[in-house]
Amino acid sequence: MKIEDESLQKDQKPCIDEDGILDMIAQCAYFKAETRGFEAGYEQQDWSEAEEEVGKKCFYWFQEAE
Repeated sequence: MKIEDESLQKDQKPCIDEDGILDMIAQCAYFKAETRGFEAGYEQQDWSEAEEEVGKKCFYWFQEAE
């Protein structure tokens, strides 16, 4: 995950790039599959749930920044 922080001011939060978001989603989906023992057939469900979870986290992060 790449966090761009070269020009951060004291009161600014770091920005997460698109690749960073995708990495977070992939990691979350992987852990969901791992918890289930990597049983086949749930890949899309894992990814969709991971997108939703990461999206909620990012939403709250950005709300705090305002």
